[in-house]
Amino acid sequence: MRILRLLTLAWLLCILLAIHAQGPNNTGTYYATANLQKGSALKTALAVIIGHGTQDLGYNALWEAYEKTDLRPDGTIWDMYSSITHYNPKTDRAGSYKKEGDCYNREHSVPQSWFNKQSPMRSDLFHVYPTDGYVNNRRGNYPFGENQGEIYTSQGGLSKLGKCTTTGYHSTVFEPADEYKGDFARIYFYMATAYEAAIAGWKSPVMSGNEYKPYVKWQMDMLMRWAKEDPVSQKEILRNEAVAKVQ
Repeated sequence: MRILRLLTLAWLLCILLAIHAQGPNNTGTYYATANLQKGSALKTALAVIIGHGTQDLGYNALWEAYEKTDLRPDGTIWDMYSSITHYNPKTDRAGSYKKEGDCYNREHSVPQSWFNKQSPMRSDLFHVYPTDGYVNNRRGNYPFGENQGEIYTSQGGLSKLGKCTTTGYHSTVFEPADEYKGDFARIYFYMATAYEAAIAGWKSPVMSGNEYKPYVKWQMDMLMRWAKEDPVSQKEILRNEAVAKVQ
């Protein structure tokens, strides 16, 4: 009987230790230092956690990384800007292009010019995607926004460029497909957190110069709406996990 009680106590102790290690909402101990934090302190705590152990792969290494992070089930590049591409990850990268469908390149969802091509942002896989070279070029360094596509529309209407129709801004913006808007919104939330120490110095019509609220109101309101209207997909989860393993 005594042995049975000891075994029972040992079993309960193991359960308690497992629960403690698991952390709230199945987070394990990864977010432990952010527990009970609020407001700007929470954001800073998350920035420290994200930055711990992250490595800068270098810009040229992104090509090989895409073979682990951005392939469709058929082995072609998962292009979020064009609906007509079926790129071989090795043979269709970089090169010259004259039209949509010629080749793919590395697209910074947060344009390089905003942070002056500085590292590690320049090579951060979480926001540097493989996309059609021609459509990427049409996007340029315009902010994300909603428009009628009067300047340019990709084949099939997946991506659009035109005058912003979102209240608060009236210049040219680039609009990704509805199915990826939440993905890009969450990328921007990641960038605002991971690079909290630098983001106040980034220059763009949508940047506020505030490390805790780095996006101007209309942009932030739109990104919050995009994130809600396009919830996290399995594609997004798998890419996030793959990038975390590589980077």
